[in-house]
Amino acid sequence: MKKLLVLLLLIAAIAGGVWFVLRDDGVLEQVTEERVKAALLANRLPEPMADCMAPKLTDRLTIAQLLKLEKLKAQDGETALPLSTGEAMARLRRVDDRQAVETLVRVGGGCGVELIMDRF
Repeated sequence: MKKLLVLLLLIAAIAGGVWFVLRDDGVLEQVTEERVKAALLANRLPEPMADCMAPKLTDRLTIAQLLKLEKLKAQDGETALPLSTGEAMARLRRVDDRQAVETLVRVGGGCGVELIMDRF
């Protein structure tokens, strides 16, 4: 009986830990600076730009928005980086989250200006 009680408590503790990690706002669903930076680098953003943008985007994007922004990646038949404004706009439309795109553009623009100003 005592062993059964200990086993049940152990199972309950493991289940609680799993719930804590996998719940909607759990550890796996948190936007971290490292995840954002990795996504930016995976999309061939220069490292200084990714270093600037990642901490700012971390505070402003939800995990759902980060996942939507992954739609910016090149699809079959597309070059890694858009070759025209039309291609860039088509990728932005795929995201289908105006707030996420606006945040990305604002942060990117601000970081671009910061990096240029640092050179002077």
